[in-house]
Amino acid sequence: MVSREQILQWLQAFAAEITQNKQYLTELDAAIGDADHGINMDRGFQKAIAQLPTVANKDIGSILKTVSMTLISSIGGASGPLYGTWFLRASTDMAGKQELTEQDLLRLLQSGLNGVLQRGKAQLGDKTMVDVLSPAVVAFEQAVSGGEDKVTALQQAVAAAEQGMKDTTPMLAKKGRASYLGERSIGHQDPGATSAYLMLKCLLAVVQD
Repeated sequence: MVSREQILQWLQAFAAEITQNKQYLTELDAAIGDADHGINMDRGFQKAIAQLPTVANKDIGSILKTVSMTLISSIGGASGPLYGTWFLRASTDMAGKQELTEQDLLRLLQSGLNGVLQRGKAQLGDKTMVDVLSPAVVAFEQAVSGGEDKVTALQQAVAAAEQGMKDTTPMLAKKGRASYLGERSIGHQDPGATSAYLMLKCLLAVVQD
């Protein structure tokens, strides 16, 4: 089981990871976007973390919903709506839960991905966070279906996510600000895919501990 405390630790770990990689994410975004992904994400997640004490004793769905609402209201550009939607969809499916099974975790990841797909209208291969989130869900589902525990399943999901992130470099961007660059978007790793990978990497780190 993944406990409510671990979910809180994950969110704090992800916020810290974003702060640590703020400059790097912004540099990635400078090449193909508005040069603000790291700055926006850091601002949004610091505000989200500040809200966590108010919901720390509530269910996992309520915690994720609070993060969602904070991100939507405080992150500019595409990242706010997309990450906000990811957490909002996840929160709906986790309503009332105090701990999560492997199947719950799968539903959390799947719901978040579905929200991003509907909100952003991006597909696999468009050079977005979908190129990380989608293979991660597939890998997690395959591992759980094969009887693996949550740690092994997350390890496989994160490995798939990392590969997905690297695979965005040679892609032509078809969505978002990067798509305006056409051929010039090729050769740059997608910043949204990078932050999505960091999010899953932090989840694994907390669950492993």
